[in-house]
Amino acid sequence: MLSLRGVDAAHLALTDIDLSQCLLTGAIHLDQLRLEGRVLFAPVPTGIHRRGWRLVRFGPRRTLAEEQHWRAAQPFAVPGWDPAPADTAVVGPARLAPVYRSLRKAFEDGKNEPGAADFYYGEMEMRRADEESPRAERWLLAAYWALSGYGMRATRALGWLIAAMTITIGVMMLWGLPAHDPEPVSTGTLTGRHLTFTTETPDPVNPTGPLRERVSTDRFEKSLRVVVNSVVFRSSGQDLTTTGTYTEMASRLAEPVLLGLAALAALAIRGRVKR
Repeated sequence: MLSLRGVDAAHLALTDIDLSQCLLTGAIHLDQLRLEGRVLFAPVPTGIHRRGWRLVRFGPRRTLAEEQHWRAAQPFAVPGWDPAPADTAVVGPARLAPVYRSLRKAFEDGKNEPGAADFYYGEMEMRRADEESPRAERWLLAAYWALSGYGMRATRALGWLIAAMTITIGVMMLWGLPAHDPEPVSTGTLTGRHLTFTTETPDPVNPTGPLRERVSTDRFEKSLRVVVNSVVFRSSGQDLTTTGTYTEMASRLAEPVLLGLAALAALAIRGRVKR
């Protein structure tokens, strides 16, 4: 099928059909479209590609023909996207996002959650690329994409979490843990028959010496304990230097968020394989 433009899809059912070149913008009630059997959509050119001076990687997913046309028309477009035919106007992200949203709902209503995942991803991609959207919203979507692939890429979220934990452990070992654990010091004053004791804990002393000498098994174990407690939003109770204190505060804010994104992505994978 080549086009559904202008069609009312409220009572339309398609079975075993190729929609890889079908134009869907302009159709109405796409959220009520029924897709049965083997329905083909245009695939993404997977793999690593060069876009100008950058390397980009596309994961496998199904796309609309209009997204293929739009991406092929962009400057520095990677090879593999299908260009629009000569008599077909290129449609932008602002019109493609509602189409993806409607098709996602159609798949969800048909109890096909794995099939709906690709169209959710496409909807978010179009929203992120829509230059008419507020800049703050686009930045937020870009961060959501970079950290977890819109909650659909578990390996990306886990990679960021592991990287953040590794960096935090390194900072703790080199600058965050004091040279020695401060030991409380008690002093007493005798006045007549009264004895007054005062206990004070000295401030942590910043580590000195070559960096390689600070990398030890004992310091690694303490740093790991601080980081693991930060991931679950707990305080380790470990004495830290000023650098270590602020590093722990930052990790207690960032790393639980990364853990939550990884869990969200894992749930998305569960949705792809559920019965």
